[in-house]
Amino acid sequence: MKDIASTADVAGTASIGTDTRIWHLAQIREDATVGSNCNIGRGAYVGPGVRVGDNCKLQNYALVYEPARLADGVFIGPAAVLTNDLHPRAITPDGILKNSDDWEAVGVTVGKGASIGARAVCVAPVRIGEWATVAAGAVVTKDVPDYAVVVGVPARQAGWVGEAGHPLKQDDGGTWLCPVTGRRYIEADGHLLPADMD
Repeated sequence: MKDIASTADVAGTASIGTDTRIWHLAQIREDATVGSNCNIGRGAYVGPGVRVGDNCKLQNYALVYEPARLADGVFIGPAAVLTNDLHPRAITPDGILKNSDDWEAVGVTVGKGASIGARAVCVAPVRIGEWATVAAGAVVTKDVPDYAVVVGVPARQAGWVGEAGHPLKQDDGGTWLCPVTGRRYIEADGHLLPADMD
């Protein structure tokens, strides 16, 4: 079962998974795929051919431009933007309005369980790692490692976060600990891995 508001604009060629809710004024473009059990907020935009995994949340007025790829469990905060143009211009050097043949779309890839905060901007092409967190208002111009927390303009790493979304705390032995789940992580060469995966 799908719950699509009568005022939402869902293209006939879009694929919408079961138990997905699409709210007032949201737009899902041609050939986009939205997985099962997702929540697409008021005024959110999903561009042509974008892929959204299962159990994702796109909050009100989130803008996800093609060819973005969102894995399962991704959170996109209110008014966050995933861009798609390296050299944005409305017109060509000749003064003619640009069309789809005048530029090549590049996308943002968001890993499983990652969160993009309110009004954050991810400037394509970047990859947001699994379980990473982009703080509200941040502007991401470089790839974000799995489990990293990035903040600021331009975004820079400010720590690590676990699957529960809480900042990790380093213990005396040098490992990182989630205060909610008790799971331990090991940092090596600028990357973080759960201790039970090494």
